[in-house]
Amino acid sequence: MIDHWQHEPIGFLIGNTYRRMIHYVSLFLREFDLTTEQFAVLYRLREEDGINQKELALRSAKDQPTMTRILDNLAKKGWIEKKLSEHDRRAYLITLTPNGREWIEKAIPAEAKAIADIFAGISPEKLAFLREILLEINENVNRHTQE
Repeated sequence: MIDHWQHEPIGFLIGNTYRRMIHYVSLFLREFDLTTEQFAVLYRLREEDGINQKELALRSAKDQPTMTRILDNLAKKGWIEKKLSEHDRRAYLITLTPNGREWIEKAIPAEAKAIADIFAGISPEKLAFLREILLEINENVNRHTQE
């Protein structure tokens, strides 16, 4: 199986790996009624609660329409609240509800297990090197899209 992938173009391999990783993690999050996108947003809010929607979209690497959809779904589930900012009436501040905070705390170990499975047997040095390469690729993309 690995031999087949050695001849694939790197872009295809990165995209396929990403899709397979997301699918695998989603299997672990299913019992929590969470998508990987929703998990990412709740996780970011757990890191810093009460940030505005635009900043949350940046930190979650989502465009504004996608972020709005995710937030609407999380609000329907009762896991977040959107409040108008006192400083900027055009901005919404997003906060976790107590139920949302409890839910993300329950889901984190399941997501961590999936990630541990995905990276099993790969040395910390190789993972650090992979992180470096991915960051460089992101820098290149950013540099070329800002020209």
